[in-house]
Amino acid sequence: MSFLCGFCYICRYISYKMNSKKQDIAYFISFCIEQYKNEKKITGETASQILYEYGVLSYLYEHYEVLHTQSRQWILEDIEEFIELRKTKKI
Repeated sequence: MSFLCGFCYICRYISYKMNSKKQDIAYFISFCIEQYKNEKKITGETASQILYEYGVLSYLYEHYEVLHTQSRQWILEDIEEFIELRKTKKI
């Protein structure tokens, strides 16, 4: 079994106790963290911090049903747009 993000040991432990759908969501969020990390050429820890800071992780969790059917590129563009919208609201 392969785990993707810098915090996958956490995902692994949590998913052990989860039902199948929650496990799928955890893997999806790990995938998104890994893709964002690779796109930005940053560490998994930094990517996780950024995504947490702007509420992206909650967004991914809450909208899993729609988002997990989209392409990698579409998800990355959606994450970027979400972060930009959050940044402008903080100003």
